[in-house]
Amino acid sequence: MPERSVAVASRAGLHARPAKVFVQEAIRLGVPVRIRVAGGKEVPAASMLGVLSLGAVHGTVVTLSSDDEAALEVLAALLARDLDDE
Repeated sequence: MPERSVAVASRAGLHARPAKVFVQEAIRLGVPVRIRVAGGKEVPAASMLGVLSLGAVHGTVVTLSSDDEAALEVLAALLARDLDDE
């Protein structure tokens, strides 16, 4: 399964606001995408609780996996931006 790794750019990591933006985009894309941190379990990118449970802070490298490479590109690009102000 294709994967993309990206460092979380949001200043406070994937807390409520950035996680909400990320999860909403994952839902909008409508394809299964999973996300994980190194050594952590994989969770659905469309799950707010799952994404928050990762505990990803600024600079944490997360890995996205999906059979849909376009979705991986969109979500990786989103995480590479500071979502705190969106």
